[in-house]
Amino acid sequence: MAKLDARRIHAFLTDPGAARVVLIFGEDTGLVRERGDMLTRAIAGDDPFRLVELTREAAAKDATLLAAEAATPALTGGRRLVRVRDATDGLATAAKAVLAGSGPGVVLLEGGSLDGRKGLRAALEKAGPEAAVIACYPETGAALEASIVAVLREYGVTAEPGAIAWMAQRLGEDRLIMRRECEKVALYVGACGRVGEEDALASLSEGSTLDLDAALLAATEGEAARADRALDAAFAEGAAAVQVVRLAMRHVQRLEVAALAMASGASAKDALDGLRPPVFFKSRPSFERALRLWRPEMLAAAGAALLEAERGTKTTGIPDVTVARAAVMGLAREAVRARRG
Repeated sequence: MAKLDARRIHAFLTDPGAARVVLIFGEDTGLVRERGDMLTRAIAGDDPFRLVELTREAAAKDATLLAAEAATPALTGGRRLVRVRDATDGLATAAKAVLAGSGPGVVLLEGGSLDGRKGLRAALEKAGPEAAVIACYPETGAALEASIVAVLREYGVTAEPGAIAWMAQRLGEDRLIMRRECEKVALYVGACGRVGEEDALASLSEGSTLDLDAALLAATEGEAARADRALDAAFAEGAAAVQVVRLAMRHVQRLEVAALAMASGASAKDALDGLRPPVFFKSRPSFERALRLWRPEMLAAAGAALLEAERGTKTTGIPDVTVARAAVMGLAREAVRARRG
């Protein structure tokens, strides 16, 4: 079995079959947790006698502990699940011992990013059908939108395409955050409700999210003072420097796609209509004003500068907030030059 294809994951988590060691890992810690919970329910249900949680330190200290726990029958019968969070490569030997041993229990290991060339992940990916490896990476695009639709459906609500697209732009970093925000908007519209763009904006856009949007729109319009004030507010609300730079890159990339369409003869309206996900309706006037200032080659250069700024937030000795602010204000300066020219 080893590494599972994405299309098989859901079925496996509801019925893991003969699997005895399952590794769920990846950058999306929320999705790791969600899938771990799903597998736990499938095996142990609500029976506390069929679930054992061990610390990573305890499992690594005694390489036979996981195998012993997996071989111990549950007091109430059925399969037993042994769950270890924050798994690292230090558990590779213990995982191999489980596979070499006997017993009906299942060992669930949950971890962050793991190198596939060595250690825990490599050991299990090379193992036989009794091992399963599930990767959890942040979803984007259509996959993320589909997940938002599915989670909203769990809460008994539906959503308009524009609202889903707007939510996908803001809720893709972590599965737990996405689920929590979907619950918030579902409570806002009520049972059997339908989420529109105004509903999404009213229930989810608060704090740094709105301020960052305002800062980037103002910057690409050449409104430097307004951009700076919005940035101040975003940082005060807890926005991370790397988040600011990445959102700026996404904003510039979308402007560049629209600018290229206009260079090929499309009107500003048609160029905006062609963007996917669509531009949020309240942002369209500002987006269009910016689009009339920036040529495609200017946006390409701005994108390259922002990419360098992202590296700068991680590798230079300059405070990352200073790097991010300089990057956004650089957009404002270029827009001012274009407006004056």
